Amino acid sequence: MFLRCGKFKLPLTRPLIMGVVNVTPDSFSDGGKYFEFNQTLAHARALIAEGADILDIGGESTRPGAAPVGLEEERRRVLPVIEALAGGAVPISVDTQKPDLMREAVAAGASMVNDVCGFRAPGAFEAVAAGDTAVCIMHMQGEPRTMQHHPHYTDVVEEVRGYLAERVRVAESAHIARERILIDPGFGFGKTLEHNLALLRQLRKFRDIGGALLAGLSRKALLGAITGREPAERVFASVAAALIAVQNGAQIVRVHDVAATRDALAVLGAAGQN
Repeated sequence: MFLRCGKFKLPLTRPLIMGVVNVTPDSFSDGGKYFEFNQTLAHARALIAEGADILDIGGESTRPGAAPVGLEEERRRVLPVIEALAGGAVPISVDTQKPDLMREAVAAGASMVNDVCGFRAPGAFEAVAAGDTAVCIMHMQGEPRTMQHHPHYTDVVEEVRGYLAERVRVAESAHIARERILIDPGFGFGKTLEHNLALLRQLRKFRDIGGALLAGLSRKALLGAITGREPAERVFASVAAALIAVQNGAQIVRVHDVAATRDALAVLGAAGQN
């Protein structure tokens, strides 16, 4: 089994690491530490050196309560970074909800589009259907400004699973091959701590939907609720969450702390627990 990302064909025989590169002044995880262009590139290259298999470049914060960013500003933030990193040793993903930017990012060299809104914007799947660009379909209840205002589910696992299965069907009807599809249950996006833990425990139920299974728990508020620590202090909790996600079926983990996650996954693999 493999994941097609443009010219890249990534085997899913071991867990893959997606490194997070935030090109935002208000990121929850780093507070805009890497917002300046040269700092962004240095950080991205450091993550590759640490062992990232994919880089995810985002120019619009999706933390709870975040305000939307206009197309022109998001374009200004991410396209130069994608252009500078494209053609390197790992595929570049763009984290965006905007079909126009999806097209421009792919033209600039992005091999994957990661959409927290599940490609629900009109024309989103059509923007990436041509070629071999991978698509990461995420579940979110509501939208970033309001998603943590009393999220409710009757059965969170079955509802999120049903949503993702439906979006995979829509993607395939847009002629996006299964080998190009990732699914992400959207930890922290319109979910309480209890919802997140239920999803984490039952991640393996998402493996038969189709497409590679991605889990993104790194430094999130749910880990702060468990440990009482601020985002920058959640490295150990994030690594633990990544290991649990992999043991429960995740094939890709989206993380801020690549080196620590890589080492922990290496030990897990050596013990035969992947």
